[in-house]
Amino acid sequence: MNIYDDLSLALFIDYENLALGTGKRDKRGHQQPGPPPNMEKIIERLVEKGRINVKRAYCDWQRFTSAITPLHELGIELIEIPDRAFTGKNSADIRLAVDAMEMCFTKDHINAFVICSGDSDFSPLVAKLKELNKIVIGVGMREATSDLLVNACDEFIFYEDIGISTDAPQFKGIVDPEKEEAYRLLFSTIEALARDRDGRMHASLIKDAIKRKRPNFTETSYGFRNFTALLQEAENLGFIVLGMDDKSGTYFVNGFSIDPPTPQANKKTSSNKASRAIAKTASSSAAKVSTRTARRKHTVDKNEEESNPEQETEA
Repeated sequence: MNIYDDLSLALFIDYENLALGTGKRDKRGHQQPGPPPNMEKIIERLVEKGRINVKRAYCDWQRFTSAITPLHELGIELIEIPDRAFTGKNSADIRLAVDAMEMCFTKDHINAFVICSGDSDFSPLVAKLKELNKIVIGVGMREATSDLLVNACDEFIFYEDIGISTDAPQFKGIVDPEKEEAYRLLFSTIEALARDRDGRMHASLIKDAIKRKRPNFTETSYGFRNFTALLQEAENLGFIVLGMDDKSGTYFVNGFSIDPPTPQANKKTSSNKASRAIAKTASSSAAKVSTRTARRKHTVDKNEEESNPEQETEA
């Protein structure tokens, strides 16, 4: 069984570390804050692995007031931590570690922990969670993450790599514009599941992952009768490879096509179709003109014969 099957996740965010990680170091070597991290992008990447049951972020929120509303909208519980200038210690790290260990012992259904930080101080926490048979996934900025923490986790996802597509085929210019969002969700989910699984991906697994990303997703909104119709159209266009389970009679995806269509090829095909249609129309029009000309000639000849009966008799 794959370790990523049926994951129940708890997400713990060291928000100050992420926010500073998006910035750059000044001449004195001090890390400066950069643009706020896109937590929606991080969560969308994580729900591809399983359902997130707990989402908590730790920080002195008076320093990051602009982040409060967007995080609330994502359903993240904000834990207020006083600034270390008043406590003399990094209270956020301590509180996060204590809460993670408490959840590990009190919530048996949580089998995976996500630590959003690049701080090496969390390495002992990661080691203890793994000792208790929990999967630990780390998320952090490449330039602000300790190698010690990266090597301690079962998997580490660099923020800069999230959203970068490597295998998914290009569909814009090939599918109808109103269907593009459905194809984007489908391809990004197949690509994500393929990272953690080898072999077939059942249609139900793919749809469940899409629903975790977009709870309001319904294929009928994009003009498909059901999810199977979406998969079949993607196969007919040459994007994916489908198979059917002999026992259940349901579809599964074997991955992306080796030779998917391209917008240029699609335009060429459309152009060829248009040329053939124009040629067919021209040929049909010429045939109609020829028929009308023959009919007029036949009518003229007949009239001439009727007007000159004497010539025919003499002959």
